[in-house]
Amino acid sequence: MPTLVLELAGPLQAWGSGSRFVHRATEAMPTKSGVIGLLAAAKGIRRSEPLTELAGLKFGVRADQHGRRLTDFQTVHHQRTGESKPLTYRDYLTDAKFTVGLEGESSLLEGLAHAISSPVFPLYLGRRACPPSARLVLGVRDADLSEALRSEPWRAAEWYRRDQPQTVRLAISRDVKAGEIADGRVRDEPISFDQRHREYAWRKIRLEWLEVANPVGRRVLEHDALALLGEE
Repeated sequence: MPTLVLELAGPLQAWGSGSRFVHRATEAMPTKSGVIGLLAAAKGIRRSEPLTELAGLKFGVRADQHGRRLTDFQTVHHQRTGESKPLTYRDYLTDAKFTVGLEGESSLLEGLAHAISSPVFPLYLGRRACPPSARLVLGVRDADLSEALRSEPWRAAEWYRRDQPQTVRLAISRDVKAGEIADGRVRDEPISFDQRHREYAWRKIRLEWLEVANPVGRRVLEHDALALLGEE
């Protein structure tokens, strides 16, 4: 099946998978529930409506540029009483870039690409404080999810590349294929976004690494401890 490829980049991103109440954490990579929520917003699907059309999409993400974690302390006052509510902690990723793949039927993916390019509602990278800094849609590729994530060019910024070694390993997390052994599970498979009854299922994932050349990167000097002993 073909794969819709997206680029998620912005000053701030936040991808929570289970945190609530006072501390709102973020995962190191975008979650399936967060990206499906972005797609639903693009198509104008309300929280109370079923996700039937999007539920069958296969999901994967590649970390092109790891962001740094930032914690924001927020105070809120009640609109009518003026009373102060508890201090909340919200984590974000700064200056991160991810390549995301969604595998499914061609007609569905083409419709999603059009909807994201002309969304019904504003789109955010996890939270409303996180607008994207560049176009989201990179195109629909005639390749399955794993192949698409491996064949896309590395999109890290120049300043980031210069701070990395000359061979870089990019982390990939994706849905398992039929017959594969899962490397782990995450609870980010959305069933319902209804605020009265949000529901998520466990998702089996496969973890991989992709090595890419980085000619502008810094050289890593090899350390040979036995060389200090001399040759026999």
